[in-house]
Amino acid sequence: MPVSDYDLCEAWKHVLGLCRVNRGDNVTILTDRSTHPQNLRAATIALQSLGAVVTRIDLQPVDAEKALSRDAFGYLGTTPLTGNEAALAACLASDLVVDLMVLLFSDEQQKILESGTRILLAAEPPEILVRLIPTEVDKARVNAAARLLEAASRMHVTSDAGTDVVFSLGQYPAVKEYGFAEERGRWDHWPSGFILTWPNEGHSNGRIVIDRGDIVLPLKRYATGPITLEIKDGYVTSISGGTDAELLREFMESFNDREGYAMSHVGWGLQDRAKWSTLSFYDREQTIGMDARAFAGNFLFSLGPNLEVGGTRNTACHVDVPLRGCSITLDGKAIVERGIVLNMNVEDQ
Repeated sequence: MPVSDYDLCEAWKHVLGLCRVNRGDNVTILTDRSTHPQNLRAATIALQSLGAVVTRIDLQPVDAEKALSRDAFGYLGTTPLTGNEAALAACLASDLVVDLMVLLFSDEQQKILESGTRILLAAEPPEILVRLIPTEVDKARVNAAARLLEAASRMHVTSDAGTDVVFSLGQYPAVKEYGFAEERGRWDHWPSGFILTWPNEGHSNGRIVIDRGDIVLPLKRYATGPITLEIKDGYVTSISGGTDAELLREFMESFNDREGYAMSHVGWGLQDRAKWSTLSFYDREQTIGMDARAFAGNFLFSLGPNLEVGGTRNTACHVDVPLRGCSITLDGKAIVERGIVLNMNVEDQ
């Protein structure tokens, strides 16, 4: 259902309140041609109602000659801020940047965060934002999962479809996504609700089977048959299966970059209001698929960059795949069992 301007403004006021926006704060809104106009209106009104000093910077698209689609996650690295010193300076001088265009995995984003500026990304349609308004309970649940992940040295993921893969952990920190950026230098994404980390470089081995019904992003496809990824020493060494495997393989080959095949982040979904089925209701260009990334009990794995946690792998190729029905253990302790998060209630952890 469509969302009224009033309800969307209220949602933005709630989330910006969680982001600790105060009267007099300098807030920069980044937009481009993909920005949803209702999100822009509501965010601007909400910020003004909170007394923030608002600056909007509308940036021009880039990488059209390289990307295979319009999806913001389909080609990463170069952004409209690249080489734009004036726009970057405004972001660096801000208390908060509201990213309505997707700045993810870029040198510019890292510079902004290192300056102490907070960043809130919000690129989903208004009705998804309103349905998945973040809460303090979301934060507590993700923080509880982060404590488990940060203490672990080994993640083992299995499934009835044939997934059997082991990741060594500890080289990189856990990244907590719960939907609001309230701390100095923090980035977050509304909507979200999941925990992730990057495996130790060169220490991911096994097999991942993307089963029928699993979602491949940014292709935004429900797999119609199994896709098997063989993983050795941190890299995907083969992709086999039917048409779905061919589509994924051609997408990744188009970047001509071995680093695109490296294991990127791994983790699991914790958002019980996010739904696996949501993607089926939208045209591919209407959503970036955050329900798929966040629904509770998924095993979310990624291929490609690791800049977000201080790595040096700056590949433009990025693939996210949330799997259903997986079991996840940390140092032998069951965390997710056949797609069900164990002890998901914060008070039980």
